[in-house]
Amino acid sequence: MAAQTALKYDVQVNENGHVDLDVPFPAGAHVTVFVVESGDAFKDLLTASESSFDFWNNALDDEDWNNA
Repeated sequence: MAAQTALKYDVQVNENGHVDLDVPFPAGAHVTVFVVESGDAFKDLLTASESSFDFWNNALDDEDWNNA
């Protein structure tokens, strides 16, 4: 199985539910498209991850990972 590269596009839906994308594939290439409505589902997690690095400053975790 060949490795696959995922591309992410943040686009706005046009009239009649149409979405236009310019992709780096040749005409006629077969692609699979997943459509997910974006929102703020991960905003709280993102904010928490950016608010403090104390999570990573953990002696027990460092000991486990440094000896892995």
